[in-house]
Amino acid sequence: MESLRLLVADDHQIVRTGVRSLLEAETGWQVVAEAADGREAVAKTAELRPDVVLLDIGMPVLNGLEAACQIVESGSRAKILMLTVHDSDAMIHKALAAGIRGYIFKTDAARDLVNAVKDVQDGNTFFTSKVAEVVRDGFINSRTRTLEDGSPAGRLTLRQREVTHLLAEGRSTKEVATLLNLSVKTAETHRSNIMRRLNCHSLAELVRYALRNQIIEA
Repeated sequence: MESLRLLVADDHQIVRTGVRSLLEAETGWQVVAEAADGREAVAKTAELRPDVVLLDIGMPVLNGLEAACQIVESGSRAKILMLTVHDSDAMIHKALAAGIRGYIFKTDAARDLVNAVKDVQDGNTFFTSKVAEVVRDGFINSRTRTLEDGSPAGRLTLRQREVTHLLAEGRSTKEVATLLNLSVKTAETHRSNIMRRLNCHSLAELVRYALRNQIIEA
């Protein structure tokens, strides 16, 4: 394969180091950036335009699902590959709906990662057998970019899901504003709209919602 530019996003340094080692063992492959959270992954994808982006799902500030949605919505030509420990049907459903091209488990990385990257870069898909079963059984339409129909998370815009993630992590409204480059007033408006839309009357209820809908992890 010709020169290939990759970005690796995972909140654990040891995982990023191991994945980088596997990838850069391939001739012509270069990891142009690493990211420790989803927001950083989105920003570096826009800045550096890698060919393939590898995302973990469970990351702080912005999770991998939301990061994938933002990268796809931005019009980026990067192919997205999920490298994760999550194997639930619901999580697979949401990841595929976000527009990813490949989904493999970290336990299979040594065996499958290089082939998965080659396949998605060639315009194909690469799924573990578990994910392939979900696709075959018709749980999702792999072309859609929306979250699953009827899911409460589908009631929020991308920006609102970002704000929800940060609030559920315990960030103050001022911190949310700083992280998202918003005015404090705009962040407060987002918070009010989210609470009203979800019928949440306290931060504790918002946290429960975020956990239930896998916006954050326990």
